[in-house]
Amino acid sequence: MTGWGGAQGVPRRGVLLAGAMAVLAAACTGVPDGVTPVRFDPDRYLGTWYEIARLDHRFQRGDVAATATYALNADGTIAVTNRGWRPDGTQRSVTGRARFLGPRDVASLAVTFRWPFEGGYHVIRLDPEYRIALVSGPTRDYLWLLARTPTLPEPVVQEWLAFAAGRGFPVERIIRSQPPPA
Repeated sequence: MTGWGGAQGVPRRGVLLAGAMAVLAAACTGVPDGVTPVRFDPDRYLGTWYEIARLDHRFQRGDVAATATYALNADGTIAVTNRGWRPDGTQRSVTGRARFLGPRDVASLAVTFRWPFEGGYHVIRLDPEYRIALVSGPTRDYLWLLARTPTLPEPVVQEWLAFAAGRGFPVERIIRSQPPPA
């Protein structure tokens, strides 16, 4: 019989590390409690979305405008290209890959921009015409309001943010985005 640390067994440290990595991965890609990703057609979701509003986080800090462009990869994953603009007009971008966390018709994905780190991407509201989307990360500290157009009427923005507030997102901390430079 081999034990945890025996010559023929798996070292205890390796098992513990693998377990810790699995817990961290689930914590980074999971859905906030009480929030349900929508069913969707991923092919209709492809294309460019404009950021209308977001909760602040370090990887977009200082951006005044942003877009996200989604394209289908040959292996069934989704290519994600995020672009952000600074107040002086300079642009930065990053490209990553998103994989479905379950069935392809459920808008719950894990996005990787720098392996092995993944983050949750969960569409929690989507208008029937695929013109507006509300996206959550793994916790209520991540929220994006996206649209197919660079701006939305203020009553529409307020309606979608009220939806998020009703699910416990801290919309009082929301940052409004500008349209990207032409």
